[in-house]
Amino acid sequence: MSQEASSINMYQASAPIMVRALSNLKAILSKAEAWAEEKKIDEKVVLNARLALDMLPFVKQIQLATDTAKGAAARLGGVEVPSYADDEATFAELHQRLQKTIDFISSVDAAGFAGAETRDIVLKFPSRTIEFTGLNYLTGFAIPNLFFHVTTAYAILRHCGVPLGKTDFLGG
Repeated sequence: MSQEASSINMYQASAPIMVRALSNLKAILSKAEAWAEEKKIDEKVVLNARLALDMLPFVKQIQLATDTAKGAAARLGGVEVPSYADDEATFAELHQRLQKTIDFISSVDAAGFAGAETRDIVLKFPSRTIEFTGLNYLTGFAIPNLFFHVTTAYAILRHCGVPLGKTDFLGG
């Protein structure tokens, strides 16, 4: 095991970062909701907005961000990955999903992350299987994937005209 892997606190390197990203996304979602109400834009328009025709819509970006975060917390924390229905159709339901994910991540005991840097993580997709060590999973897949979907959700909302800035993305 490398010196870097033996000295990293996998809980500190994952759970607080994911909770902050999702909390910031909740705040961004609140701004989008207020903006849509003020501009009298149907929330379905915002939830189905996308940057390109071949891209997943805003609602799916939230679902994938939460799936990534809950999956990482569970796999690294040594607990079962919770399953969500992916049926959100309102701002309120997206808020609930984000909060449920934040609450789940916060409930995973930090002790379960002990040794996670060398734990075998196997992800099975319809077209392939990817194998990682815990550290490679966290740094090369989970965190980048989470921020891809958070950033894309932010960019979709900016593209729609929601008044957001860098400080909204980074949080307080």
